[in-house]
Amino acid sequence: MKIGFDAKRAYQNFTGLGNYSRDLIEHLIKEYSDNEYFLFAPKDSENSRLDFLSNYDNTYSIFPQNKLNKTFKGLWRTINMEKSIIKNDVDIFHGLSNEIPRVKNKKIPYVVTIHDLIFKRFPRNYRSIDRKIYNIKYKYAVKHADLTIAISEQTKQDIVEFYKIKPESIKVIYQTCHENFRKEYSKEDIDFTKKKFNLPKDFMLNVGTIETRKNLISIINAMSIMKMDVPLVVVGKKTQYMNFLKIQMKKMNFESKKIIFLENVSIDELPIIYSLSSLFLYPSLFEGFGIPILEALNCKTPVISSKGSCFQEAGGDFSKYIDSENREEFAFQIEECLTNNKLRESMIIEGVKHAENFQPNKISKKLIDVYESLV
Repeated sequence: MKIGFDAKRAYQNFTGLGNYSRDLIEHLIKEYSDNEYFLFAPKDSENSRLDFLSNYDNTYSIFPQNKLNKTFKGLWRTINMEKSIIKNDVDIFHGLSNEIPRVKNKKIPYVVTIHDLIFKRFPRNYRSIDRKIYNIKYKYAVKHADLTIAISEQTKQDIVEFYKIKPESIKVIYQTCHENFRKEYSKEDIDFTKKKFNLPKDFMLNVGTIETRKNLISIINAMSIMKMDVPLVVVGKKTQYMNFLKIQMKKMNFESKKIIFLENVSIDELPIIYSLSSLFLYPSLFEGFGIPILEALNCKTPVISSKGSCFQEAGGDFSKYIDSENREEFAFQIEECLTNNKLRESMIIEGVKHAENFQPNKISKKLIDVYESLV
């Protein structure tokens, strides 16, 4: 089977959508090597996370060739990419990041993965022009794809609600996380990471872009009334939201040294930081899936997240879920998870069991089953 992918994010994006695309492609290539894989992208890029492609002779990267398509990359990806898909005799095409090219050749089945509709749930967080563009692309994709993959039941519900798509034309296939989060690291690697980032002996952890939706302020509010004095390590890209946090911390006389902000953490270092942390806090307001929760579970770190959205899908029955606006409840659960060793042990054991549901081989098998059902 010849499988084509929209690989723009795999080449150009170094976080969420890029990670999803690279991990999915890599595991399929490894586990189903009889197939041929065609990666369509508007341009090549220096991305070490794609070095694995050189290990296989059944993968092909396809980029725009003529001057027009090289100059107007968006035009190629939206309209002219289909010509390349047809030329390479692809059996099925999978849009990995919420969109597919304009479909003219009905003989080729198209699949699209929709990650979330956050721009619909939280429109104030997006510029008007961005919302309009996203809406056009997403709507076209789910209306014209032969099958839509949602990365969670929550996302499936949103697609049905906002675009009136029949539930039976949507299949939920969860995503996995990078294999590094399932690795055991040497003492030397652990000690090196501890020293490099000057990590405290005990700390809580939060991972994600530092923005309004990730709701870091709720952790600060809870910490401000806690009896225990455990610092928080935050790994993520800073945005304008940092200014808001600084103002709020100053108002409540919150000691800034209680929070350690880290940037430029590598994919080799992040799992070590997870495993060293005592507790992972993820009070996001809304997500498509919440991959950091799965990363934490694989690293044997207990998780507290928000009630609702997709969080229990990612975290399972033994993680804790709170109303993040209730700082008393949040503070109580944090201290309970830090001090109750029996509770911590059960959260870790059951969390690892739950994470088994998202093993790459299971996800890959479901994807191949989808492809084969459409070809």
